Amino acid sequence: MASMEKEKLLVKGSNPLQSLRLSSGVLTMALVGSWYCSNIGVLLLNKYLLSNYGFRFPIFLTMCHMTACSLFSYVAIAWLKMVPMQPIRSRVQFMKISALSVIFCTSVVNGNISLRYLPVSFNQAVGATTPFFTAVFAYFMIVKRESWLTYLTLVPVVTGVVIASGGEPSFHLYGFIMCILATAARALKSVLQGLLLSSEGEKLNSMNLLLYMAPIAVVLLLPATLLLEPNVLGITIALARQDVKIIYYLLFNSALAYFVNLTNFLVTKHTSPLTLQVLGNAKGAMAVVVSILLFRNPVSIIGMLGYTLTVIGVILYSESKRRRK
Repeated sequence: MASMEKEKLLVKGSNPLQSLRLSSGVLTMALVGSWYCSNIGVLLLNKYLLSNYGFRFPIFLTMCHMTACSLFSYVAIAWLKMVPMQPIRSRVQFMKISALSVIFCTSVVNGNISLRYLPVSFNQAVGATTPFFTAVFAYFMIVKRESWLTYLTLVPVVTGVVIASGGEPSFHLYGFIMCILATAARALKSVLQGLLLSSEGEKLNSMNLLLYMAPIAVVLLLPATLLLEPNVLGITIALARQDVKIIYYLLFNSALAYFVNLTNFLVTKHTSPLTLQVLGNAKGAMAVVVSILLFRNPVSIIGMLGYTLTVIGVILYSESKRRRK
């Protein structure tokens, strides 16, 4: 009888721990789901606005994104205290952040330009080559050597994109170049961030870095918009008079752009780097499938085989780096 009472107490005692684990698991799943929805959502909405809807102003669209990121970042950090605010400690640190912001801007603008001309599926295939550019920049800029096996895994990454390019029915050279530049800029920012903000006094978490980079990006994009897209405000107002939904699209799209960064930060915080890499690969594949179903863009077997080969290469590359660590 005493042993039965003891077992009951043990079971009761374990319930809070089980509940905590369950709630933690549910939270992680919710964050991953939010990350997927916001990331794929902003990608598809960008494509719809820039290509299908006819809103051909990628620089202005990027400026809307950065404006939203500036406002939401300040609210999240200064008001909601989601993370502690990390102040800029010197002019040198500010210049480093400004340099990163220029590259960040270039990456996002070029990525949006590419979506005007390329289907999302091919855009994602090219974007998956980020590890290749990261390895190249790391080799030449910070003399970071990887093992021969790690470099070998980059062969299918590049080969896959070459095959996908040859088999892409909607291939557009200018869009392809812009996508390559966007991918290279994304990798360059990653390498430079580790190089420029490496000291303990200068390190910033991704939320604080976005808080400082986004307003700088707006300042850079405003003159670029006025110079390269001078009639955008007049055309947007004219479009809004015909279809007010364009305003809602832009507002929702801009908010999603911030939530991509927020959910990425939270998912990184609640998962391991390996889990994050696997989730990232799955997210890219899901974006491809959803975009094909939604936009009905033609795909070829060769193109899909090329994309699959690139993803396999990325997985092998990540696994090789993990084992080396």
